[in-house]
Amino acid sequence: MNELSQWFTYNETVTFKVALLSLLLAFALSQAVGAAYVWTFRGMSYSRSFVQTVALGSIIAAMLMLAINNSVAAGLGIAGSLAIIRFRTAMRDPRDMVFVFASMGAGIASGLRAYESAVLGTFFFCSASIILAWTEFGSQRIYDGLIRFVAPSNAETELAVAKAMRGCTRQFALITLREVEQGDAMEHAYQVRFGEVSRRHALMQALEAVDGVQDVTLMLQEPTVEI
Repeated sequence: MNELSQWFTYNETVTFKVALLSLLLAFALSQAVGAAYVWTFRGMSYSRSFVQTVALGSIIAAMLMLAINNSVAAGLGIAGSLAIIRFRTAMRDPRDMVFVFASMGAGIASGLRAYESAVLGTFFFCSASIILAWTEFGSQRIYDGLIRFVAPSNAETELAVAKAMRGCTRQFALITLREVEQGDAMEHAYQVRFGEVSRRHALMQALEAVDGVQDVTLMLQEPTVEI
């Protein structure tokens, strides 16, 4: 019974200084994770509240680890309390979930007073995320964007459009062609690849200069997440 009771008691007293150091370290490390997320973010669905969630989540994790302090009874109680809470916020990008997990990991390591693991783990995680973003690891983009416009349905316009596309792009490919205005005009959609960024505006100006071309729209194919 004595050996069994030891599993339900604290093996070490958490002092005020230890708790303060653990919580401050957890907050500092989660801020580093949040900063890495901001620096490496690519997309349109940026959320300031998500970044603050990453920075604050580690404090809760560290606080819970300090409260448990090797006590099975405290751990079971906290686990039961957390099981009541249902988190219904959906993350559309799996990468966001990884950053939340990294923040919680830093908080757990800090709360367990594994300070070396917390610092080194956070350092390597942030470094890896920055390197992957800088090298564009996993990117398979072939074309830079998609351009749409409406042009009259005649041979002269087709030749003028082809000339503008060849002069302003490195590579282009027609993907859709649809009749509009009862067959008097055609809606074109091309995938395009530019040699220089300045050629984007040049292409739009060249197409708008073609007689009859209208509604020119260029959509860049940047790595984004769904809104």
